[in-house]
Amino acid sequence: MKQLNRTNVQANKYPERIIQFGEGNFLRAFVDWIIFNMNQKAGFNSSVVIVQPLENGMIDMLNEQDGLYHVNLQGLQNGEEIDSIQMIDVVSRGINPYTQNGEFMKLAENPDMRFVISNTTEAGIAFDPTCKLDDVPAKSYPGKLTQLLYHRFKTFNGAADKGLIILPCELIFDNGKELKKCIEQYIELWNLGEDFKQWFETACGVYCTLVDRIVPGYPRDTIDQILNRIQLEDKLVVKGEIFHLWVIEAPESVSKEFPADRAGLNVLFVPSEKPYHDRKVTLLNGPHTVLSPVGYLAGLDTVKECCEDLVIGQFVKKVMYNELLETLDLPKEELIQFANAVMERFRNPFVKHFVTSIMLNSFPKFKTRDLPGLKIYLERKGELPSGLVLGLAGIVTYYKGGKRGNDEIIPKDDQAIIDLLKELWADGCVKNVAKGVLGAEFIWGENLNNIPGLTEKLTGYLQMIQDKGMNETVKSIL
Repeated sequence: MKQLNRTNVQANKYPERIIQFGEGNFLRAFVDWIIFNMNQKAGFNSSVVIVQPLENGMIDMLNEQDGLYHVNLQGLQNGEEIDSIQMIDVVSRGINPYTQNGEFMKLAENPDMRFVISNTTEAGIAFDPTCKLDDVPAKSYPGKLTQLLYHRFKTFNGAADKGLIILPCELIFDNGKELKKCIEQYIELWNLGEDFKQWFETACGVYCTLVDRIVPGYPRDTIDQILNRIQLEDKLVVKGEIFHLWVIEAPESVSKEFPADRAGLNVLFVPSEKPYHDRKVTLLNGPHTVLSPVGYLAGLDTVKECCEDLVIGQFVKKVMYNELLETLDLPKEELIQFANAVMERFRNPFVKHFVTSIMLNSFPKFKTRDLPGLKIYLERKGELPSGLVLGLAGIVTYYKGGKRGNDEIIPKDDQAIIDLLKELWADGCVKNVAKGVLGAEFIWGENLNNIPGLTEKLTGYLQMIQDKGMNETVKSIL
């Protein structure tokens, strides 16, 4: 079987007009798939240069395949089962700025460059004051982007038509505003001057977006059948559901330049993405974040298994319908309809969405996806939502490490969080673990021990998980 690359297959080449920070499964199965469709159906005529945001990543593997890979979309569309495979040809190359900083900075010198797209996880849009302008490169994503923008500003002498349209896809509310704030902080910290500040403000646009597609990633269980279908060796096949939604809070001028809606795609340009954001983050990502550790520690491996399990399935419904849904202000009928659709997506017969893939950076995810609902529920109902607190207990227990059967539990998160949990669990006292986790202001931005009853409730669930296991603990709240 031949290796997938541009020597062995015919693939289109387009001008490089998009810089993409992030080479992960989601961007490749969502944004790059959308750009592929825009090229095919709306004459967008653009390719993507992918920048690896962290020192270690998959850029080398991507370059070995000349930026080519396949997306396998599966699901129900208008009652019809879809199982499609497409070769995506929009990635021209990948750059590791830690080893190819010259190439990275040269991207700013390309007069055709127009868009920046990113997904560096919830933790990626953050201001790191230790970053310096002459770092090679800056450690943080906003720092790298500021370096790039400043180099572009100098290269083109502040030309107004050389600004960039920036579309962050990180799953935090007001992601565009948060990213812009970080860039402005670097402009001040690095004394980049009033002229650059004005150019950034007037020539560039940083827009809030909301993305929605479940992307399980590399299809370990069906890869042999897929390779047999495509008759090529592809190490970067990515599986996703057929459903997709991209909400972009931007003026009509941006939609004219980025014609996704004209390619028959579910891309909306709206005056405010907040209603879409609240609904999606609360009712899709919120349950995802807590069902994953709870289901995993109960012996389940996929989202579908969790939803169909007699015990964990009830837990998922409790969190979604009885807890999180109660914290939203949209009409209840509309919310129930959306929640029903989410449950259908969770049960997609084609998709094996492994819960371990969802548990990357679980603490920042719980902070943005579930903590707001926990607080609103307490305020409205006068009691803590037991499902969400148990979900947090599941995360804390998962981060203890150890084994589940023969599988090694290896949490992946910010090293400071990993170190904290290791230190807390070494003590062996679950009350100290609960107090230490809730009191970690560097995670939450506040001391969660101040939420009435939370320390005691979390301690109780942690102890019960240790004594009786996850299944019995879940049964106790149903």
